[in-house]
Amino acid sequence: MRWRCECRYDGTDFCGWQSQPNGNTLQDFIEGRSAVIFGKSIRIHGSGRTDAGVHARGQVFHFDGNWSHGAEKLLRAFRSGLPSGIQITAIEAVDGSFHARFSAKRKRYTYQIYLGHASPFEKRYKWSIGDRVVDLQKMNDLAHHLLGEHDFSAFGAIRGDGSENNSRKTLYQLSFSRDNRDLILETEGSGYLYKMVRTLVATLLDIGLGKIDGNYVLHCFQNGIRGERIVTAPPHGLFLEKVFY
Repeated sequence: MRWRCECRYDGTDFCGWQSQPNGNTLQDFIEGRSAVIFGKSIRIHGSGRTDAGVHARGQVFHFDGNWSHGAEKLLRAFRSGLPSGIQITAIEAVDGSFHARFSAKRKRYTYQIYLGHASPFEKRYKWSIGDRVVDLQKMNDLAHHLLGEHDFSAFGAIRGDGSENNSRKTLYQLSFSRDNRDLILETEGSGYLYKMVRTLVATLLDIGLGKIDGNYVLHCFQNGIRGERIVTAPPHGLFLEKVFY
């Protein structure tokens, strides 16, 4: 039987999604709980990797395992025995052709920036940049040029494990909004390169702060160049919101 699962997590205290030798990853903890439930080792497959410190409200994974007690009892079994920062929110039986990664059509992310100094209750989830003046219009004007299908090599990073990722992606949404001191990026795309969302955030923010010129960014983008002034935002403001199938 194949099971499609949704989960959310606070990524602060984990070393990212993908299993590592130290065992302190989301995949390791979920697989550890799966082994207890099923009495044997179970491999889970996520919709994609999130880095250390990145959060999720709608991560999806699947696994194969025989279970005769129904999805609701399986969900209850998963809801005990996991660290408090991980919560399985939904489980359903699916056809064997479903794959959490390869069946995904698009993903939605948000990134939170705080204009000032976030409180201790917020700073795990927002990038605090101090009291700064930003030009939101400039940020969104440049973001508009990035919509559609393009080569996004200028905003990707090398993962370092030999894995390859097609740099041609489609962005359906990329925009900042402001609510008092909160700046929130919303983006939806067919997929994203390693650290691409965080790099887009930092790049657009630097445009809004007047630290770099939009023409410089467009030159890098159109020529597939990762310019030395293209930087990456920290992970803790990033949320995987939803995976679409």
